[in-house]
Amino acid sequence: MNITEQFVQQKRSDDAGRLLRVTHETHYQYSARVDHAHHQACLHPKETPRQRVLDFSLEVRPEPGLVGARTDTFGNRRYFFSLDQPHDELLVCSRSLVQVRAPELAAAVSGATPPAIANPAGCHASAWETVRERLTYRAGQPYDAASEFTYASMYVARHPELARYAAASFTPGQALVQAAWDLMQRIHEDFTYASNSTEVTTTALDALAMRRGVCQDFAHVLIGALRSLGLAARYVSGYLLTQPPPGKPRLIGADASHAWAEVYDPAWPEDNGWLQLDPTNNRAPGDDYVVLATGRDYADVAPLRGVIRGGGSEHALTVGVTVDPLDESPAARAAGNAEA
Repeated sequence: MNITEQFVQQKRSDDAGRLLRVTHETHYQYSARVDHAHHQACLHPKETPRQRVLDFSLEVRPEPGLVGARTDTFGNRRYFFSLDQPHDELLVCSRSLVQVRAPELAAAVSGATPPAIANPAGCHASAWETVRERLTYRAGQPYDAASEFTYASMYVARHPELARYAAASFTPGQALVQAAWDLMQRIHEDFTYASNSTEVTTTALDALAMRRGVCQDFAHVLIGALRSLGLAARYVSGYLLTQPPPGKPRLIGADASHAWAEVYDPAWPEDNGWLQLDPTNNRAPGDDYVVLATGRDYADVAPLRGVIRGGGSEHALTVGVTVDPLDESPAARAAGNAEA
């Protein structure tokens, strides 16, 4: 029995969460030979209160001469590798086995507001001004690590325009989680999801002005609006399990890298005070999401980056992501295959 089969059987016996196997394959083809290369991969899923990483492997071809790993200041596991042999293509493939539990308080279908957020008890939420005061620096005030996520970052400014956009949701005395949820819903309604309408370098202010973009832009706008009010918000990269149409097979490589955001309220009892919000899909991430990394914005969590010598002026890049739900029953799998 291999490690995957062991964990599937264990999961079915203890119901500790959903098992997802993620394969993320990145393939570069260069127009000229690369002589030397140094790369950094942020592809190891993160350990969180609701997510366990049960297995992980990283395959690189051609085989690197040097490989190292470390955990960064945000708690993300990063791998570094160097290639000192000439090559005209690069394949980086990560494989992960992750166990994910859905949130208890924030779980809801798209467009619905969970009861714990619609009517938060005093122990479940703080007024947003109270959290802002807690995170504002003052000499002698106790340090809260979340305050690091109140500042501007490379793609996310603290700006009056973003604060004005947020203000309609953050009325005086409003519970932070209520206001943040309302802001998420407004972004979902006000912005148009449009593939290829922005670049990875598009800022939150640019996306706010255009009212369009992709999941990265939606997350950046939400984070920028929250930070512009003095609140702590961070960027989350990860994966989303997409369901094939009825009667159709799950396609290899057809799932998506995804991005969403988190906002901090020390009174919120789940995920160490961080409430996850996905403005692209107008919901809180559940057990169909895998957290890969967290940071101030996309610049902190890019899945793969590097420096090469050579390679020509152009290259072709293909990325395929497969998220496979391993805890489906054998009968359900057989039925799905029969329908396909």
